Amino acid sequence: AIAASTGGPSALASILSGISADIPATFLVVQHMPPYFTRRLAEHLSSICSIKVKEANHNDILENSTAYVAPGDYHMIVKKCGFYPRIELFKGPKVNNVRPSADPLLKSVADVFGRNSVAVILTGLGNDGAEGVKCIKSVGGYVIAQDEETSVVFGMPKAAIETGCVDVILPVDKIREEIERVVRTRYLSLKAKQRV
Repeated sequence: AIAASTGGPSALASILSGISADIPATFLVVQHMPPYFTRRLAEHLSSICSIKVKEANHNDILENSTAYVAPGDYHMIVKKCGFYPRIELFKGPKVNNVRPSADPLLKSVADVFGRNSVAVILTGLGNDGAEGVKCIKSVGGYVIAQDEETSVVFGMPKAAIETGCVDVILPVDKIREEIERVVRTRYLSLKAKQRV
């Protein structure tokens, strides 16, 4: 789950464009943007990424090697519906003065995926995502924050770091590599446990 605000589109492009097409993970993206702009962002990212990128629809089933961008003016969460987790979109009150907000998404990801959750807090104004990373960490998930030097605005990463729940602070050009390392390590660990 990736959260971003001011400066986020270029950070997202830097990270997602380098993700391997065969990565065994789904990406859920909250970028603070109004309606229409989130669709344009998803289209742009799709044109430069090896993974599939799309604006999320209500009831989308999560697929590996796919990134779902929360549509402007809708909160996005995940819910376990039968065997397959699905996306739920809803209007709801603004959280942290924004909609979509990262906190509801991160809390739902922690509930559904537990220790297999990875949260990434990128550049942005405010503190959206800080409460959510506490939930991710409480279930054994992994939290990455963008460093101050490469952030356009350090508000969101700083707020996350101040919770004490961030595992690593990295420049934007090192985040993709860390995501792949953590995802593949945890995926292999999970497969090994399933074989036992």
